[in-house]
Amino acid sequence: MNYIGIDIGSTASKICILRENGEPEFKVMPTGWNSKITSGIILDGLTEELGSVEDCRIVATGYGRISVDYADKVITEISCHGRGGYEMIGRDCSIVDIGGQDTKFINVKRGRAVDFLMNDKCAAGTGKFIEVMANRLGVTIGELFDLAAKGKPLPLSSICTVFAESEVISYMGEGKEKDEIAAGVINSVAVKVVALMQRKELMDMVIVTGGLSDNPFFAKLLSEKLHREVLPMENGRYAGAYGAAILAREKLGR
Repeated sequence: MNYIGIDIGSTASKICILRENGEPEFKVMPTGWNSKITSGIILDGLTEELGSVEDCRIVATGYGRISVDYADKVITEISCHGRGGYEMIGRDCSIVDIGGQDTKFINVKRGRAVDFLMNDKCAAGTGKFIEVMANRLGVTIGELFDLAAKGKPLPLSSICTVFAESEVISYMGEGKEKDEIAAGVINSVAVKVVALMQRKELMDMVIVTGGLSDNPFFAKLLSEKLHREVLPMENGRYAGAYGAAILAREKLGR
């Protein structure tokens, strides 16, 4: 039997397949404008790869989890991300998950989320904020981080995307260096994320999941601001899907 976790986020959808006695297999695709359509595309892909999903157990999570009408069970993002991050690092930990529309902080003990916080209803401190700023500067997200690593950060609002974008436009008009603006953008995200994390007691191990999880520069920036090590995770963007697949095996297995 195969166990499948589907994490439909606001920006990207992640899939994890756990085969009997096999390593997790990860896949990712853009969510697009309609989660229902995306879930159908995922089902077609799974059917093509596996032949059928009738002998599979499926758990859905994420922003668009209710759109996965073929899932056997729907589980919250907090539970799935907590479990997935725990399994990836192999010990109790604090997780900061930076998604497209929100940022989550989760404390996990023995695979269970014991405490969590989510950011307020504002894109600042999320992947969408970074995407907006990269577009304004005419670079990719990867190029934005490369520039940020070279520049001295300019002061930038970490409160509101609209205000911050206006500040970026002003800096561009003043002829400020692009790497300094980029550094200001990434620094403002780090400030927002750290402010969320400092509202709770941190575990001994702190890891990053979500779209920025495999970015060593961002993890280093968080480490400097928290005055403790924060670890990037190579497959951290799949933590929610991985956790969902593990929970499918535990809760729905034979």
